[in-house]
Amino acid sequence: MKKLTRETEIVHGIHAEPVTSLDLVPPIHMTSTFKFQDVDQGADLFSGKRDGYIYTRLGNPTVDLLERKIAVLEGGESSAATASGMAAVAAVAMTLAAPGDNFVSCSTVYGGTFALFNTDLARFDIRARFISPRLSGIREEIEQRIDAKTRFLYVETPANPTLDIIDISLWADVAGFHGIPLVVDNTFASPYLQHPLALGADLVIHSATKYLGGHGDLIGGVIVGSDRMIRHIKASYMKHFGPVMSPFNAWLILRGIKTLALRMARHSDSAFTIAERLSSHPRVAAVFYPGLPTHPGHMVARRQMKKYGGMIAFEVRGGIPAGKTVMNTVTLCTLAVSLGDCETLIQHPASMTHAVYSPAERRLAGISDGLIRLSVGLEHPDDIMGDLKQALDGIS
Repeated sequence: MKKLTRETEIVHGIHAEPVTSLDLVPPIHMTSTFKFQDVDQGADLFSGKRDGYIYTRLGNPTVDLLERKIAVLEGGESSAATASGMAAVAAVAMTLAAPGDNFVSCSTVYGGTFALFNTDLARFDIRARFISPRLSGIREEIEQRIDAKTRFLYVETPANPTLDIIDISLWADVAGFHGIPLVVDNTFASPYLQHPLALGADLVIHSATKYLGGHGDLIGGVIVGSDRMIRHIKASYMKHFGPVMSPFNAWLILRGIKTLALRMARHSDSAFTIAERLSSHPRVAAVFYPGLPTHPGHMVARRQMKKYGGMIAFEVRGGIPAGKTVMNTVTLCTLAVSLGDCETLIQHPASMTHAVYSPAERRLAGISDGLIRLSVGLEHPDDIMGDLKQALDGIS
């Protein structure tokens, strides 16, 4: 082959060939498309006669590696990695339901999920039927919302932001009786603390942005379930709507997962310590943490969780002004949304993550105006509590 011009060399450079299969850390396949050996192979790949890679929207080795790993962690057969947690929720809802259908959801969910369910899906005539957390443990209350057009049940547990605990086995039994799938958002617990599929759920969703990534530097989501259901979600929604995860974010999540067990143990132990200490502070009116025996869902959490997680919700005496004082006075804790990072994050759900709820909807979901949500980080719990104490002590 004759020598190429500089312009052509800039485009082609050297031909990339596999160098080694002995990498301790898997490589990132940052490519949008893949080369075919010949026309026949390309045709066979598109027709499904052969397995292989065509285009990263349809499959990528780095993303596939993450999907296999998450499926193992959750005890599922297969998984689908998405561009965000909300992309995962939307993919499931839009695959399982069609115009004219409905589904049943606990009313206490992440604010973005609530907006999708309450407003966006309604535009496609897919209707959510909400049930409040205080009724979620009553089988008759769940079943009276189910009819012939109900396509799935949906819960978060622990719930965002109130830390309500939903009995997964109960909801799975109801779903199975009616022949519809149960979808569980397992973001707050992570696969280290809770396995919804083992408790009867059909699909598990994660915002991988949170504990799976663990470092606040990526956006991603994951859906886990049977091979049949995941293939259906990929073929009927993800293939053409395209909410796929980037290979680089998949690589970051793979890296984050290596320390998941260590991080979740530390998050959980520190949160338990802080929840106990907050409970005895005179400026704190209530603490919501499933590890506390006073939590109404404590016994269910003991049954279905390994530990109780790194999330705490609490209310201060003095309402919103007192809560603002706390959040504006902390120095170690960071005033920011999201959760599951190494740093402790603090925020006000009613005005931030759950501002999409109307006041009436927040009351139904148990989200009071004075509620503060704390994502306990990896700092020493004495330092975190010291920061909270000085902020609480500053309430006039």
